[in-house]
Amino acid sequence: MNSNDFDTQNLFGCGEPLPEMFSRYFVGQAYLHPLTDSVNTANVTFEPGCRNNWHIHHKGGQILLVTAGRGWYQAEGQPARELHPGDVVQISPEVKHWHGAAKDSWFAHIAVEVPKEGATNEWCEPVTNEEYSRLP
Repeated sequence: MNSNDFDTQNLFGCGEPLPEMFSRYFVGQAYLHPLTDSVNTANVTFEPGCRNNWHIHHKGGQILLVTAGRGWYQAEGQPARELHPGDVVQISPEVKHWHGAAKDSWFAHIAVEVPKEGATNEWCEPVTNEEYSRLP
């Protein structure tokens, strides 16, 4: 999906480039548009080929609501799942996973972190270019 078509579909807008504290956990450029304060909810936009590192949400999980483009989600030990607008991914606590754009498409999802007392995120290793290049 090209950027013009994507901009039409990306209802919540790209927002700003990720702050340095998060961008170091991404391969490529992603953007963040916070949507609410009471629950950690944000629109996250990925340029083509951008993906986050493997990571784990301890105690609280995460929900991804796909809104635009084409992307991927993969839980450790499982095959990657192709994502399209309207797809929902519910990620249980303690599941190591990653998500991001397809090589040839912009991608956006609303990320909702499930609020739990003491919840933390653990950032792990990047998804290697070799792993990523195997995806269609």
